[in-house]
Amino acid sequence: MDDRVAGALSLPDDWPAHPDLSLALNRMGSFDWDLDSGLMHMDRPALDVFDLRAEEYDDRPETLGLRVPTDEGVRLDAMVSQALKSGQTNYGAYFRLRRRDGSLRWTHTQGFIRRDGTGRPRRIIGIVRDATQELADSTARRELDLERRRRTSLVDGTTAALAHARTVRDVIDVLKNSQGLAHLGATSLVMGLIEAGRIHLVADGPEDSFVPGTRYTRTDEQYPMSEVVRTLSPRFIESATDFATSYPILWPHISHLGITSAAYLPLIAQARPIGALGLLYSDKDGFTGDERNLLVALGSSIAQSLQRAMLYEQEHDLAEGLQQAMLPRRIPDVPGAQVAVRYRSARLGRDIGGDWYDVIPLPGGRVGAVIGDVQGHDTHAAAVMGQLRIVLRAYAAEGHSPATVMARASVFLHELDTDRFATCTYAEADLTTGVVQLVRAGHVDPLVRESDGSCRRLPVEGGLPLGLSAEFGRLEYPVSTVELDPGQTLVMFTDGLVEMPGADLDEGMQLLTALVRNGPQNLQKLADRLCEEVDERRGEDDVAVLLLRRKVAHAPQPGGRLQQHVAQSDPEALSSARHMIRAAVRAWGAKARADEVELAADELITNALMHTDGGAIVTIRVLTGPERRLRVDVEDRSSALPRRRDAGEAGVSGRGLMLVDRLADLWGVESRGSGKCVWCEFVMPVQE
Repeated sequence: MDDRVAGALSLPDDWPAHPDLSLALNRMGSFDWDLDSGLMHMDRPALDVFDLRAEEYDDRPETLGLRVPTDEGVRLDAMVSQALKSGQTNYGAYFRLRRRDGSLRWTHTQGFIRRDGTGRPRRIIGIVRDATQELADSTARRELDLERRRRTSLVDGTTAALAHARTVRDVIDVLKNSQGLAHLGATSLVMGLIEAGRIHLVADGPEDSFVPGTRYTRTDEQYPMSEVVRTLSPRFIESATDFATSYPILWPHISHLGITSAAYLPLIAQARPIGALGLLYSDKDGFTGDERNLLVALGSSIAQSLQRAMLYEQEHDLAEGLQQAMLPRRIPDVPGAQVAVRYRSARLGRDIGGDWYDVIPLPGGRVGAVIGDVQGHDTHAAAVMGQLRIVLRAYAAEGHSPATVMARASVFLHELDTDRFATCTYAEADLTTGVVQLVRAGHVDPLVRESDGSCRRLPVEGGLPLGLSAEFGRLEYPVSTVELDPGQTLVMFTDGLVEMPGADLDEGMQLLTALVRNGPQNLQKLADRLCEEVDERRGEDDVAVLLLRRKVAHAPQPGGRLQQHVAQSDPEALSSARHMIRAAVRAWGAKARADEVELAADELITNALMHTDGGAIVTIRVLTGPERRLRVDVEDRSSALPRRRDAGEAGVSGRGLMLVDRLADLWGVESRGSGKCVWCEFVMPVQE
């Protein structure tokens, strides 16, 4: 025993532990640490790990501290102390030590704690070994695994992005903009689709990589895309020499790009080729098995997305063509008004929608304006739209009132073999008077733009959508009457113009109001600007727009005519009818007799509402002949003829027909099938 420990120290009888030959063979050293004496014996391999000579070590752990950086020493001391206090039987750790030349090396130690019968730790026997190569190998494996996961994640991410691609252009944009190809190391991309037996190059980059004469190539030519389409197998080009030898026609045109390798993949969907994809690399030599598998998987995802996109485009073009065929081919000239119409399909939508517009010339210089939207986004919606547009046009041209037009259209749609409903707004405008009668069936309110450019929402009382009102037996459509002054514009549109992701309808209406307010004065340019907004937003719904601007007042047309239904217990309808009559009298040149006409018409309407079971239909029109006359007709469903009677001094009724007799130049009663019509006429002053 060494003199340093004689007498003062009580060492275990078997101290130090004998070195294990198997440890030495595995380049591991051992240590024996007596906790009572504080001495730590280390064998020759252990000293070699610490880069110490035998004469430099005095069996004291503090001496080893010269080789261990301070932060590592603190961490090791804390770990050993925790193991001793917690009753552990062993511990292990990686740490760094500094060799003679100053370099840091990774080292691993593992200690086994021996305790006495009371559990007190008395001794630690363990090993130390150089772990630099082990950790280097482990790091390399981790980096390789991370790289593999990263590449797999890139393919998965690209596949997820492709799932949202609706068109071929969307697929190309995903490949160019997702940066996935850049992360895979590709510096250039080419993609071709098979069209009529040829390969059409639809994507290439960068700009200087295009080869003249390759926009369309045959599948039997000596090009890499032609080869993979013919063989249905990928082609991995390992080097520039391989490229030049295999494709001598193509190589001279791209050699300036510095290409060192390339991967060409057939794009196969449902067991048939639809195109090819080429990825070109400028700093890569060859492909590993994992890289090949990932690229083949990427090609499969791209092929599925392309096939879906091409089918979508074909169906969309078919549906769009169907819808365009069902929209009016031309908008008729409307005396007294400017009209602009637009339709935009949403390319991001699943398919085409059922939006439509129509402008209908009506007798007496009036015009009907329709905007509507059939539920759904498919060819069936477009087909229903076409039928509904024709029917609504026919009912309006027959001379029915706006409310009747809407009610009959609803019944037609309900009886049609479809489960679709439609929203719609129908406006009947007399451009001589500026009176506009509006009926709304579940549709968004229109806007009115003033001649000074200001814009406001036009609230219109509405009924249920077409089809639903007939199904639920609620065919009453209230009529709102407004006056459109010269220079004012009625703005009608479908909800795709105001529905935006993340915003409610009111916000959308506010944004549209601001857009119309700040838009150009020219009506056609304003319509274009509204559609540009849809294109910029790339919404998911189609949009139809109809703009109707009243020109400066013009001379009344012969046979000018307005009509409105007034239901019982509907003060709004009665007020609307009075509004219509007042505006018509002023516009048609009978302003001098305005009070007489309004009062007589009001008496006839009130009588019909009070003395019959149903409502009344009020018609005001201009009669031409030797003298121009203004006629007011009030129809009801009662066959009982009215009679003039004396109300007496205290009577509160009975004066109506007497008043009409005094005010009108002519009046009378006509039987009309199941009802009657009470009318009165007023000679209109000669216009100078």
